[in-house]
Amino acid sequence: MRLAFMGTPAFATPTLTEIVAAGHEVAAVYTKALQRAGRGQKERKSPVHETALIHGLSVETPRSLKKADVQEAFAALDLDAAIVVAYGLILPAPILEAPRLGCFNLHASLLPRWRGAAPIHRAIMAGDHETGVQVMRMEEGLDTGAILLSEKTPIASDDTTASLHDRLSVIGASLMTRALAALERGGAVETPQADDGVTYAEKISSDEARIDWSRPAQELDCHIRGLSPFPGAWFEGPDGARVKALLSSVVETPRTETHSPGQVMSTDGDLVVACGGGRGRGGGAGALALKTLQRAGKSSQSAQAFLNGVGWRPGDRLT
Repeated sequence: MRLAFMGTPAFATPTLTEIVAAGHEVAAVYTKALQRAGRGQKERKSPVHETALIHGLSVETPRSLKKADVQEAFAALDLDAAIVVAYGLILPAPILEAPRLGCFNLHASLLPRWRGAAPIHRAIMAGDHETGVQVMRMEEGLDTGAILLSEKTPIASDDTTASLHDRLSVIGASLMTRALAALERGGAVETPQADDGVTYAEKISSDEARIDWSRPAQELDCHIRGLSPFPGAWFEGPDGARVKALLSSVVETPRTETHSPGQVMSTDGDLVVACGGGRGRGGGAGALALKTLQRAGKSSQSAQAFLNGVGWRPGDRLT
């Protein structure tokens, strides 16, 4: 089929590669405009832009799809379909209506749960036990279109947004090529989304990334893993320095031990910190073992390497 591919981050690149490998004609790749980054503020192409150039594909970087000339150029591509994966721009009606079969989005959740911008983060942060990817027909509503194909995956107790992101991007690439094959032969079945169970995956705000040690350990473990590696859940050490926690696990402590939330309980290996919310599942007090940490401007480190550099001790308080 003759397609346009619309995407920007690394999550989208496996799908673009699979579409090319499947033999579809990609008439144009649309990606967000070049960003300036680094000390020299040099222009940096998006991962999708770089992948498109590797395959010798034409790349368009409009800052908006609302202008008439952009819409006319898109319509002139005479597309069978447009494939959208984490593009980052809103598709207005003239764009949605231009391809013969429509526009189809790869979404990283099991809709209608986690419609919106940060579905992978939110699924882990909420403690969901499974998630998935779905191919959805696009319409003007926010992730409201009918579902063509779905595939589920469990969320493991040690999954972070990074690990789940990578797994879903590979699953999604295969799912999209299967959906395109069904569309091409006229065998795609579209199922409307359920009216119940709608939740929204709002963008992560900087304020909510801060760790509140008064929350239960299980909730904080999900919070930390859901924000790892970006933007990173953070706290302040006893010296006032900001530190990101990038990997954690829930631990039980003896019933006889009483510590206030945020108090360092152990520095023997992992950094074990007392949490709120009462007792843990085994009857002991809930606590978190922080396994990977990162100081501002530094690389991430194992907890032991980090502790060797800061000299924190049991009884110190984190805020």
